[in-house]
Amino acid sequence: MTAPAAPAAPAAPSLTPAAQPAGSGPRRSAAHPGRGTLCVLAASVLWGTTGTAATFAPAVGPLAIGAAAMGLGGLLQALIAARPMSRERAGLLAQRRLVLLGGLAVAVYPLAFYTSMRLAGVAVGTVVSIGSGPLASALAERILDRNRLTARWLAGAALGLAGMLLLCLAEAARPHPGHVSADATLAGVALGLVAGTTYALYTWAAHRMIGRGVSARAAMGAIFGLGGLLLVPVLLATGAPLVASWPSAAVGAYMALVPMFTGYLLFGWALAHVPATTATTLTLLEPAVATVLAVTVVGEHLPAAGWAGLTLIGGCLLILTVPARLRRWPGISGLTFQRREASEWPAWRTGSS
Repeated sequence: MTAPAAPAAPAAPSLTPAAQPAGSGPRRSAAHPGRGTLCVLAASVLWGTTGTAATFAPAVGPLAIGAAAMGLGGLLQALIAARPMSRERAGLLAQRRLVLLGGLAVAVYPLAFYTSMRLAGVAVGTVVSIGSGPLASALAERILDRNRLTARWLAGAALGLAGMLLLCLAEAARPHPGHVSADATLAGVALGLVAGTTYALYTWAAHRMIGRGVSARAAMGAIFGLGGLLLVPVLLATGAPLVASWPSAAVGAYMALVPMFTGYLLFGWALAHVPATTATTLTLLEPAVATVLAVTVVGEHLPAAGWAGLTLIGGCLLILTVPARLRRWPGISGLTFQRREASEWPAWRTGSS
């Protein structure tokens, strides 16, 4: 091709249609990947406070806590997103299957998550629920979007999951008051896996909708609004202890307004700028925050293995958040592509590391 006939040359860094992964959908805007990463980490810090907050309302059951936190938080999400949802109702109707899938996942997630913590313990329940999320999210993108996983993500996920395992083992080795049956622990672990899967599903559904042109506010408002509506009957049936005392009511209000409402506002904005797999892996910060708060606020003891696990989680976050320098490498058919930072992987995946 001669130089004068090269108006298409500026598009050379892009993957050709034949090379782009099938089913990946339209390219997502990645204008602020660094800010998106910071929003995920900030949301994870807020979510990490839920376990400690729940200890201030011991009389409230896990179903009530979950329904109040995600139900009220979801309805608030829908309320502030009413205008964009109305403006984009045609797009939401076109994506109604994703809205339904995400809404159902939002409704199941808090019930499974908080019951898992009640049955298996806060640390084990949180580790299994949050630690399984990145794997489920990666499988969803691999199977449904046919995206390949990068070596950088795999390295970060391996460190993070190893850290989760060490935290789990440290909690299991720590003496606990009373006796927790093996059946209850297994049930808690199983519910934690359900929570991790549903978390990955509503994250993937929201990310998919945003990638298809629905704004982050409209997508999150529709998915969490539907999930909140589905949780209202659960809250009405189990929420009496929440209004039985001021401390319990304060815990319920905090859970709904701060971790769930504010946290998912940040998370929804971040999903427009970072891939679902990266977002769910970054949320491995949540159990680390929860563990630190359990030690410093609740007074729990963390063995050396637990601190080693926190260090590995820190390594995971470092790998995924430090931008990769732009490097050039030979592409397909003699073209040259640029390797981009982690937040831009889905649009640049070719399976090479």
